[in-house]
Amino acid sequence: MVVAAHGFPGWRIFALILLCMVFARTAAMLFNRIVDWEIDKRNPRTAGRHALLGKGAAIAAGVVSALLFIGTALFINPLCFLLSPVALSLIFFYSLTKRFTHAAQFFLGLALSVSPVGAWLAVTGSFALPPLILATGVLCWVAGFDIIYATQDLEADRREGLHSLVVWLDIPRALGLAGFLHFLLLVTLLGFGLSAHLGLVYFLGLTPIPFLLLYEHRIARSLDVALINKAFFETNALVGLLFVIVTTLDRVLS
Repeated sequence: MVVAAHGFPGWRIFALILLCMVFARTAAMLFNRIVDWEIDKRNPRTAGRHALLGKGAAIAAGVVSALLFIGTALFINPLCFLLSPVALSLIFFYSLTKRFTHAAQFFLGLALSVSPVGAWLAVTGSFALPPLILATGVLCWVAGFDIIYATQDLEADRREGLHSLVVWLDIPRALGLAGFLHFLLLVTLLGFGLSAHLGLVYFLGLTPIPFLLLYEHRIARSLDVALINKAFFETNALVGLLFVIVTTLDRVLS
């Protein structure tokens, strides 16, 4: 959004993008809860989720969130409105993939990779190379960290007959793939900066990200569930926040 607008796009577009993000994520998380309702009950890590909301309420809230997402996209521009069902289809489809493919982590990455493209379309109303490069980076980033997260569910997934890259490759090789995907993320971040004509603030600001990712992978190899959760949530939050800050500063100061 910031790069496409060469700064702040105005409160209207900002608010609409923010609402779309909230509605789409809420719909996706609720859909995931609904389709995995019984499976999650049998997984020790997720067994308590259903105490928060009844299934009927979850379905109703999911439908409302999906409709609000499409309705909000209508107020952005015609292209965003036409593509909004496609975006919903992608993020819903991910929740089904563990039932038939080991590439579930890549489908999660694909689902989230549409967000930079959507933000760019919201501002400009047209496709361009920079958001597509960034989308590739998001796909690699998400697939990589979800592989790490999925190591916690290896036994539960095997017991349920579910698929994932960790089930297919086992933990050591899966973590190796996650490391390679995060290397590709770094390449795409450089490519995004070059294609979007970002400056020194952006490229210098990326410097801590490789070290944060190395820390995450070091923790992941310990196979300590508590530490993996810490690395997963805190490290990736820092990576995302740092990226937003340096990109915004570069655009504002240039």
